[in-house]
Amino acid sequence: MPDKSFDVLVIGGGIHGAGVAQAVASVGHSVAILEKEGIASGTSGRSSKLIHGGLRYLETGQFALVRECLYERSLLLKNAPNLVQLKRFFIPIYKDTKRRATTVRAGLALYYALAGFDRNASFTTLPHHEWEALGGLSTNGLKTVFQYHEAQTDDVLLTEAVMRSAQELGATLHMPALFAGAKFESGTWKIRFDKNGEAYKIRATVLVNAAGPWANTVLEKIEPEQKAVPVELVQGSHIILEGKIEKGIYYVEAPRDRRGVFIMPWHGDKTLIGTSETKYKGDPSAVAPLDDEINYLLETAAHYFPHIRDMRKDNIIGSFAGLRVLPSGGASLFNRSRETLLHSGNMNIVTVYGGKLTSYRATGENVMKKIAPHLPTRKAVADTKHLRLG
Repeated sequence: MPDKSFDVLVIGGGIHGAGVAQAVASVGHSVAILEKEGIASGTSGRSSKLIHGGLRYLETGQFALVRECLYERSLLLKNAPNLVQLKRFFIPIYKDTKRRATTVRAGLALYYALAGFDRNASFTTLPHHEWEALGGLSTNGLKTVFQYHEAQTDDVLLTEAVMRSAQELGATLHMPALFAGAKFESGTWKIRFDKNGEAYKIRATVLVNAAGPWANTVLEKIEPEQKAVPVELVQGSHIILEGKIEKGIYYVEAPRDRRGVFIMPWHGDKTLIGTSETKYKGDPSAVAPLDDEINYLLETAAHYFPHIRDMRKDNIIGSFAGLRVLPSGGASLFNRSRETLLHSGNMNIVTVYGGKLTSYRATGENVMKKIAPHLPTRKAVADTKHLRLG
């Protein structure tokens, strides 16, 4: 029996693999996805659970990224109302806060403009008499509180919904399926993978490597040899505490290094705190929160919420860590670009490096544009801008 053939094979069942599969299937191409464990089992299921424009990226001049994410946020609020909900965000400014009120106000105004003056991106200054109602937020030294809006999601459920959408459009999902290798011969990719203890072979015209922190490991299994982009893996950890933070989500400065940290309600009666930023050198499958990161997040939350000050590690009911893929370079981690990098290798292959949960759809569409010259013309069956998710 001849090997089954597809227009595109996607390696990786995270949000970007799902988004690419959806984009490819929407324009009528046949596509298969290989996922080695489970949907969103890697980085995509270990995010901060936010659908946001990335306010902090304005500090490093990444205006195009912010504009793109704000646009994609607006689409998700419309297309996935059961998965993506708008939430109130608060930025408290204290007398010792590094980012002054004038700076934050200017940033929020620019944010509003980049969103096309969408009302969901507007902001206000919270009146003084409302401060006491902010979920136990310390008012000692508090000068100003800004209120704006972002969206929250369950990243695993969102990724599963995008994958279902791709499958409804005709995509084929193999899971659990471990990619074993690929070789380009006579104008086509011959791919090997293992599924349920058995070896399989399929063919594809184009390969898309969306394996996240495993992307360069995947490239090592491909012939002819592919040049990998030098990257660094950066660990971001979160902790979950019993008890709910009231009123909304708080975006605060960590006292230790002045990085932004989110403190947010999670699944009704819990509090999610994240994230840290630590270089990671090990096996991506083994990433886990470090003791110092846990202390860092607890210290940050306790600094702003007195009722958390008596909590210790025993009060943590959950924790997780994910890996960001950032370009290698001399710049600090804070200043590294968060733009998605699409790298074309030898033959018909594209590797996705980095990327944001919020902008997965745009990434998928950009990959489709990049690989389109290698594919036959098909009849489009849907527009991802209007596909409902749920």
